[in-house]
Amino acid sequence: MPKAYLVGGGIASLSAAAFLIREAGFAGSDILVLEEQDREGGSLDAAGTPETGYTMRGGRMFEIHFECTYDLLGSIPSLDDPSKSVTEDTFAFHEDFAWDDRARLVDAAGKVVDAHTMGFSERDRLELVTCSATPEKHLDGKRITDCFSEGFFRTNFWWMWCTTFAFEPWHSAIEFRRYLNRFVHLFKTFDSMSGIYRTRFNQYDSIVRPLVKWLTDQGVTVQLGTTVTDIALADTDALTATALTWTRDGASEQVTLGPRDLVMVTNGSMTAASTLGSTDTAPALDADAAGGSWRLWESLAAKRPGLGDPSVFNSSVGDSTWESFTVTTQDPLFFELMEKFSGSEAGKGGLITLKDSAWLLTIVLNHQPHFRDQPEGTFVWWGYALFPDRKGDFVTKPMRACTGREILDEVLHHLRFEEAPRILENSVVIPALMPYITSQFLVRSAGDRPQVVPEGSTNLAFIGQYAEVPDDVVFTVEYSVRTAWTAVATLLGLDRQPPPVFKGRHDPKVLVEALHTMHRR
Repeated sequence: MPKAYLVGGGIASLSAAAFLIREAGFAGSDILVLEEQDREGGSLDAAGTPETGYTMRGGRMFEIHFECTYDLLGSIPSLDDPSKSVTEDTFAFHEDFAWDDRARLVDAAGKVVDAHTMGFSERDRLELVTCSATPEKHLDGKRITDCFSEGFFRTNFWWMWCTTFAFEPWHSAIEFRRYLNRFVHLFKTFDSMSGIYRTRFNQYDSIVRPLVKWLTDQGVTVQLGTTVTDIALADTDALTATALTWTRDGASEQVTLGPRDLVMVTNGSMTAASTLGSTDTAPALDADAAGGSWRLWESLAAKRPGLGDPSVFNSSVGDSTWESFTVTTQDPLFFELMEKFSGSEAGKGGLITLKDSAWLLTIVLNHQPHFRDQPEGTFVWWGYALFPDRKGDFVTKPMRACTGREILDEVLHHLRFEEAPRILENSVVIPALMPYITSQFLVRSAGDRPQVVPEGSTNLAFIGQYAEVPDDVVFTVEYSVRTAWTAVATLLGLDRQPPPVFKGRHDPKVLVEALHTMHRR
């Protein structure tokens, strides 16, 4: 029987393992997931305790047209109610706790801004339509700033769009265009965020844990602490992997591949070299510790053309870094103040962006508990900033140099909460600095990302955020799942292919609603 070796233990590899079993009839015992870290899940991480503080580097948002993700998770039982699938649980949670954001933007005076109007000028509208309609090949090597005038970056639309999806002005115009076209159906509710779906808990608890349980129940092996250092390629015109070399527990191992064995590689990592701080210490940047996924991609790309260019994505840390923070407290005061301030119950309010803050801070109060083992009486909330290199407005040093307490102090000053000293005293704040977190958004050209199954490949595929899927958008769980399904279906020649990417711009009703939203005053 053929075996499958999946390099990386994030959502792409875990999805690929599930598709191999479900779609291709693989036995779980013939699938080996090789993960460098000491736990599976990749960028879908979450950990901690009430005493030491919970932490999650980020949170993923979903929407109704993540067809690949919902199809996959429709096969996976929820941990809380095995009679329901993870997809069913996610939809049920949305029904009960849909977002209705009433404080999406907050100004320098600490007042809620009316974000129902996008704030566009006629020039902004024209540039937006032009960008979305420009063929992708004409945007090679271009930044968002190459397509828009300066005023566009002061509109309500930009503040909401960039903080919802983590775009910065110097990012790729190609990716920005893809997002515009992929999510045009969300325009009409973008200020309320009611079209955004979330999982019941953080994505590690709600997606990774049930998926790993299902896979291991099927006999899949997830081998942690394993760094794949080389993939040998046959010296032929065809692209064929012949052997894998990895290190584990200080020892090197090599496996020779059989003629029908498959290899799927998660190339690159947006959370590589991430570092955590604490309430009293700032995180230390360690971009030199890029991780095995980047080094492996560099090794493969150097062996033959057509396997992408990792240097496009991992050599501009200043353009791809931002910082998040997770706050844990046993004092309900902050939640009570925020519910009164925002007009929304925690878990129903969506993102709140302090649009005039130097760091461009955004915070969110998730439904509690947000961690599956989080006890009653413990509250966890999360925030992030797109410009951690800038000095704060109240804490006069760059965010990346701040302790967790100093970051929280900056947030509380912006919110003008008189109770700030009590909140600071009773909070554990864990910052996370991520040098590659938006590296997939960096300016690129065609060919910089390898195809999921490169031309001529017989058994090697690339999956995850740095493989190329036409029309779909990176920095989503859907993208990783789609690459996994594409890899399995293509390498094995399956009849059932992934569903097509939703294209709302082809729906006249969606376009009319989007145009109406752009003209709201």
